[in-house]
Amino acid sequence: MIDLRSDTLTRPTAAMREAMARAEVGDDVYGEDPTVNALQERVAELFGHEAALFTPTGSMANVLAVASVVSPGEEVLCESSAHIARAELGAHGAISGITMRTWTHPRGHVDLAAVESMHAPDMGPFFVRTAAVSVENTHNFAGGTVLPVDDLRALRAWADGTGTRIHLDGARLWNAHIATGTPLADYGRVADVLAVCLSKGLGAPIGSLMVGTADAIAEARVRRKRLGGGMRQVGVLAAAGAYALDHHVERLADDHAHARLLGEALGLDPATVETNIVVVERPDAASFVERAAAEGVRIAAVGPRTVRLVTHLDVSSADAERAAVVLSRLAGR
Repeated sequence: MIDLRSDTLTRPTAAMREAMARAEVGDDVYGEDPTVNALQERVAELFGHEAALFTPTGSMANVLAVASVVSPGEEVLCESSAHIARAELGAHGAISGITMRTWTHPRGHVDLAAVESMHAPDMGPFFVRTAAVSVENTHNFAGGTVLPVDDLRALRAWADGTGTRIHLDGARLWNAHIATGTPLADYGRVADVLAVCLSKGLGAPIGSLMVGTADAIAEARVRRKRLGGGMRQVGVLAAAGAYALDHHVERLADDHAHARLLGEALGLDPATVETNIVVVERPDAASFVERAAAEGVRIAAVGPRTVRLVTHLDVSSADAERAAVVLSRLAGR
């Protein structure tokens, strides 16, 4: 079975498991796990920020990150299909007391004119104040699209002029980095706080990080514990993330090539498949998924008329070619 439902399905390689087994560990709640500490310092430095915090999931990293720049009763603006709005079970409202308003863009991009028109300054005890704007790069539900760095810089310049903070959901920011060659530090400079994931394209079995100022991370460490996210000898997991950073970043280009092959098989212009996610409209989404599975290719319906395919570490070139043949035939091409 070729499984293209998500890049979260990857399994740690033998070499990654060996690195995990060798990891030096300590109690991370006491801040004494050397492998976790080293990973946090490394990721913070990659993005040009002061500090980082290891979390079990990307959703927790996003909840902690957004809460560090938006207080209860304030709002964050984001694109309408953003992961924080559509795929985190309302956690930002349920846990942090934060509201959202959204703009819509077919590629998930920043619409600065919309942001400017929606922005609500502090007008006293009458209206919700806009505290932050959240952007997602790459944008999952828009099909792994890369947000142009110049758009992010323009948003940063506007935010600086209004006192608004920027949250970057960078779960797949590594993919944007490889697809465009944009340095990670350039992405870090546009955000006050960001979240990055190790357990998607990079292939670690678990783990994300929140990145920001030392003060924001200190506060997030407390919030993480309050949410039940304090972990003990977690260096065995951090070691997997460190291994992924050493060995699995550059190879993301392979996933991107495989996704373009699959997109073309389904009738898309390969140039529109920017990273490792293919989203295609199918009037028979559920049936299409079932028929593909019957022929050994697992894909996901992410809407009644929308199908998603995601390439990853465990999908070889031969797998991608075979899946392309199957899906092309099922699509009537």
